[in-house]
Amino acid sequence: MKRISILGSTGSIGRQCLDVVEALPGRFEIVALAAGANVSLVIEQILRHRPAVVSVANEECARALCSALESRAGGERKGPLPEILFGAEGIERVATHPDAEIVLSATVGVVGLPATFKAIEYGKDIALANKEVLVAAGEVVMGAVARRGVALLPVDSEHNAIHQCLRGGERREVRRLVLTASGGPFRETPIEQLERVTPEQALNHPTWKMGKRITIDSATLMNKGLEVIEARWLFDIGPEKIDIIVHPQSVVHSMVEFVDGSIVAQLGTADMRQPIQYALTYPDRLESSVAALDWASVSRLDFHPPDRQKFPCVGLAYRAIEMGGTAPAVLNAADEVAVDAFLAGKIPFSDIPKLIGTALECHKVQPADSVDSILKADAWARDQIRRRVSN
Repeated sequence: MKRISILGSTGSIGRQCLDVVEALPGRFEIVALAAGANVSLVIEQILRHRPAVVSVANEECARALCSALESRAGGERKGPLPEILFGAEGIERVATHPDAEIVLSATVGVVGLPATFKAIEYGKDIALANKEVLVAAGEVVMGAVARRGVALLPVDSEHNAIHQCLRGGERREVRRLVLTASGGPFRETPIEQLERVTPEQALNHPTWKMGKRITIDSATLMNKGLEVIEARWLFDIGPEKIDIIVHPQSVVHSMVEFVDGSIVAQLGTADMRQPIQYALTYPDRLESSVAALDWASVSRLDFHPPDRQKFPCVGLAYRAIEMGGTAPAVLNAADEVAVDAFLAGKIPFSDIPKLIGTALECHKVQPADSVDSILKADAWARDQIRRRVSN
C-alpha cells in the first residue's frame, strides 16, 4: 500500500486524485491533506480517508474545521481526530509527513513551491500537478531531485503523455518533444475581437474543466508557454527541441519525435484521472475507471501551428527561457496577477500579454539559485503588475 500526502486536496486535481484512490481500494492510504478554505469539503475528505494531519488556509478555517469535527464525534467520524494545522507551516508539515511515500503537489501557483521543495529534501517522490514549481524554480528543484535521488512524475496531461512516450526509446534518440494544445475558446476568433472578449467567454474552455487561472492561460496560450518551460527542466532538453502544435480534438495529448523520424504519441480521453493514476502507480499500469477512447467518435484529428501574433504569450515564454535566471519566475507571477486583473474586469483580455512583456522588459535578471531568490523575483513581479493595473 502506497502512502500519499496531497497538497491542494480540495482543488480539481486533488479531488480527482481522491477519486483514483477510491477506485483502487487497498492500493493507497491518505496520510495527510493540505486544503484551502473549503472547510465543508475537507470535512468530507477527512471522514472518508481519515488522514493523520490536515492543514487549511488560515487560523479561522482551522478553528471552523476543529469545531465541525468535534461536533461530529460519535457520529460519522471514525477513529481519532487528525492534527489540524494552517498556513505555510501546515502545508510543509503535510508535505514532509514521515509516513508519506509520495506527495501530490496540486496547489495553484508558486505558493506550493516551498512545501514541494521541502518534500524533495525529505526524500519524498513527487507527483507534480503544479507546473509553477518547475516554471519558476526548475533548476533548483531538479537539482534537488537529482541530489536526493527521488522520482518526479508529471501529472499535467501533456507532460505525462511525454513521459509515457519516452518509454518507447532512449533519451539520446529524441529529436524533439511536441506539446499539443486545444487552442482554447478563441482558436478561431479574429485577433481584432480579442480586446472585447469577456471573462465568461474566456472561461468557456471547449474541452477541459479546470480552475480559473489555467482556463484563462489556455485562452491566451500562456499555459502552453509555461508547459514548454516545465518540459525544458523536467526532461532536460533544450527549448529549441520543444514545439507546440494546436490539436482541437484533444485526443493526442503529446508526442515525441525520434531521430529516425518515428513519432510516438499518447492518446486517450480528456480525463485527468488517467495521468493522476499513471503518476501514482508508476512504473506499473493498473485497471482504471476512466472511460476508454471511443474510436468511432474520433472522425478526424487536426493539427496546425499556433498563431504567435494572435497569442503572443507563447513567444514571451520562449523569451523568458532565453533570458534565464529569475525571468521565468517573473513571467509566471506577472501572468497570474494579470489574469486576476482580467477576471476582476480591471483590464481587457488583450492587456494580459502586454503587462507580462513589460514585466520581463523591466526585470533585472538574477541567478535562480535558491528558493528565496525565486520568491523575491515573484514578489517583485506581482508588485510591478499590481501597480500598473492600479494606474
